[in-house]
Amino acid sequence: GIARADADAFIDDCRRRFGTALRGLMCVPPDGADPAPHFAWLAARAAAHGLSVLSMGMSADFETAIAHGATWVRVGTAIFGARAAGPRA
Repeated sequence: GIARADADAFIDDCRRRFGTALRGLMCVPPDGADPAPHFAWLAARAAAHGLSVLSMGMSADFETAIAHGATWVRVGTAIFGARAAGPRA
């Protein structure tokens, strides 16, 4: 991930390096945090940089993500159910 303070410079660098291949931004808010301010911030960054794709929101918060302009949401748990936790690397 990229710290908020570094996001604009990172996006600009990616644009210089990859041109139009950079189409959008993605975020996963911190677990247990209100996702709305994170989604609003990401949407503002995308708008400021002319990016049209916003990948944000999961099964528990996809409605909030859509309200903030998400174009992609991840809803696997809502469709397939919860997975058993496995070992972390």
